[in-house]
Amino acid sequence: MTKKELAGGAVHKMPDDFQKALSGAPAAQAVWETITPLARNEWVCWIISGKKAETRSIRIRKGISKLKGGMRRPCCWAGCTHR
Repeated sequence: MTKKELAGGAVHKMPDDFQKALSGAPAAQAVWETITPLARNEWVCWIISGKKAETRSIRIRKGISKLKGGMRRPCCWAGCTHR
């Protein structure tokens, strides 16, 4: 069985650690598959913009939790500056 590749954002490629976390959370993955490429881009950029590995890890956990709850974009963040 092949591993399903999850779509990244409009600008950012899906990082391996976030893809692994999403793959292990079916409810979060279901929301991920319904959001737009720009919304996915916001989540990916929010996660990879953390300067420390610890911050990135925290953001991945929070992101999975928020996606499970139905949140479609990260909250309280200026947004991706790369688009």
